[in-house]
Amino acid sequence: MAISSSPIASPLGININTKLAASSSFPNLALFNLPSKPTNRISTIVLSSYRNGLTSEDKKALYEKYGLDPNQFPSQPSSSSPSLKTKRRKEIQNPGRGKQVREEDGEDKPQRTTHRLLQVLGGKAKRKKLLSPKGMDVRPMMEVVKGSAFDILQAAGGCPASLRPGRWLDLYSGTGSVGIEAISRGCSEVHFVEMDPWVVSNVLQPNLECTGFLDVSVIHTVRVESFLECAEQFVGQDSAFDFISVTPPYTQVDYGILMDQISKSPIVGEDTFIVVEYPLRTDMLDSCGCLVKINDRRFGRTHLAIYGPEWAQKKRKK
Repeated sequence: MAISSSPIASPLGININTKLAASSSFPNLALFNLPSKPTNRISTIVLSSYRNGLTSEDKKALYEKYGLDPNQFPSQPSSSSPSLKTKRRKEIQNPGRGKQVREEDGEDKPQRTTHRLLQVLGGKAKRKKLLSPKGMDVRPMMEVVKGSAFDILQAAGGCPASLRPGRWLDLYSGTGSVGIEAISRGCSEVHFVEMDPWVVSNVLQPNLECTGFLDVSVIHTVRVESFLECAEQFVGQDSAFDFISVTPPYTQVDYGILMDQISKSPIVGEDTFIVVEYPLRTDMLDSCGCLVKINDRRFGRTHLAIYGPEWAQKKRKK
């Protein structure tokens, strides 16, 4: 048994060390020398044991024996019991599921956040700022590439100032910047295909709301492959679109398989234009179903291919 404390004096100013050491009730006590002079400072006494420790009754008797009030000395938690710090677990709030327990040993996933770096380049929503996720999990089309793509489409459609009216399908839409640009420049309706629910609820939908295009938009929260396989179920019998943009994550798709699936899908019509963003050292065919490649440009490591009907290619040559 050991006692460690600030200097303690009995109410009578008697040195209590000798009395404690001589007490036969507590033979295992190891004491420090305590001053015999009285002091007005309130002292704190802490009892601990090398073996089994004192019971609360023994501690109370010890305090009362030397004229101390037991209520002034709160009990010290045992060293063998787990501390409050090790018992405590962090709780996080997860919308829809309430609170979840996060293990202390596990690494916390970084919280996904957004910023406004993108903007609409032309049309009625020109210069409107758009949200995009921070980090590289979603990679929007560069503005220089997007601007060039729409310039080519407008010229191919015979109206350099705006797009010809029609429906747009934005595959791998992410932030929705391409589809929003299409609505701003004259498209009547846009279908967005994005599989990440967080991106849809925190990026895509707020972008549509801030530009005022939510009423002319349809969001499909599914994989692109699933959408292409069951396109008629998603968009109805008249499933052919006037424009299609394809901006997938470079490392997660096989462009040969993807373009073959698109060419065989009912979403492609005889007068459809397809915009494809692809990385360096990727071989793109000169045709996509009934459509031919009418333009292919390079922007650093990014390439832009545009497929369209033969009449658009002839008009470009003229």
